[in-house]
Amino acid sequence: MPKSIDRTFSIAPMLDWTDRHYRYFARLMSANALLYTEMVTTGAILHGRGDYLAYNQEEHPLALQLGGSNPAELARCAKLAAERGYDEVNLNVGCPSDRVQNGRFGACLMAEPELVAECVDAMKQVVDIPVTVKTRIGIDEQDSYEFLTHFIDTVMAKGCGEFIIHARKAWLQGLSPKENREIPPLDYDRVYQLKRDYPTLNISINGGITSLEQAKNHLQHLDGVMVGREAYQNPYILAQVDQLLCGSQKAVMSREAVIETMLPYIEAHLQAGGRLNHITRHMIGLFQGLPGARAWRRYLSENAHKNGAGIEVVKQAYQSIQSEIVAQ
Repeated sequence: MPKSIDRTFSIAPMLDWTDRHYRYFARLMSANALLYTEMVTTGAILHGRGDYLAYNQEEHPLALQLGGSNPAELARCAKLAAERGYDEVNLNVGCPSDRVQNGRFGACLMAEPELVAECVDAMKQVVDIPVTVKTRIGIDEQDSYEFLTHFIDTVMAKGCGEFIIHARKAWLQGLSPKENREIPPLDYDRVYQLKRDYPTLNISINGGITSLEQAKNHLQHLDGVMVGREAYQNPYILAQVDQLLCGSQKAVMSREAVIETMLPYIEAHLQAGGRLNHITRHMIGLFQGLPGARAWRRYLSENAHKNGAGIEVVKQAYQSIQSEIVAQ
């Protein structure tokens, strides 16, 4: 049986954002959050030159999000992920970009629930970790509740017991991926209804959630909450996830402690030949909403990309704003 994962709070897979450096940074602030990789295509894993499955052991619990629609290729990738120690494999049935559609995966797969079910079944046959699906509430003109439940019924029949629902439909033509995250209206009630009608499924909600108070409200109706942009642009909200949502009694980590704890990780990255801004680009929102936030962002943005930039840049950025902020 797949091992149980706490899905109370998760951070959405976000292309170019949720790489292993961001995930390490996020894990420092929350031990309980379920982390997701960026979407990785089956083609990249099977035929790419890089190691697209690399991660830090500290990131667990960690899910790999796959993009693809070939059941055999998805099964091969899921097996590789399980062998590498991932805690979950997630199939992307939500991304609406043209590139993704041309590869016949992402949100356009909502129109092919039988194929999605076949993909899930193929993966489940070769792994004993959870295989989950992240999807929308509809696509284009196919946005009725009946369309959504038909999709759920079909995929559930092949053993998928966990769904993450982005509470917007996707327009496959005419809107950019960014616009598809903002323009189609949110319909949280439809996701709540789904949970009422399928009480045995584990259902998490995604889309437009910007605070832990909102997350708590959703958790009165659902099993989990997935937060995307807010967890990246205002990452310090993660510091209270364990206490406010997961019942932890541990002390909230201060921003200064987060920075101090990141320094050895940054040094190891630099010694391995990496660049400072590979990591600090994920940290620029750490003081979001506080006096000094702009100065912190500016100092890192102007200095972290320079050749030879080291941890002294991070230390100086913090020292430069200490007089402006109250220790949090």
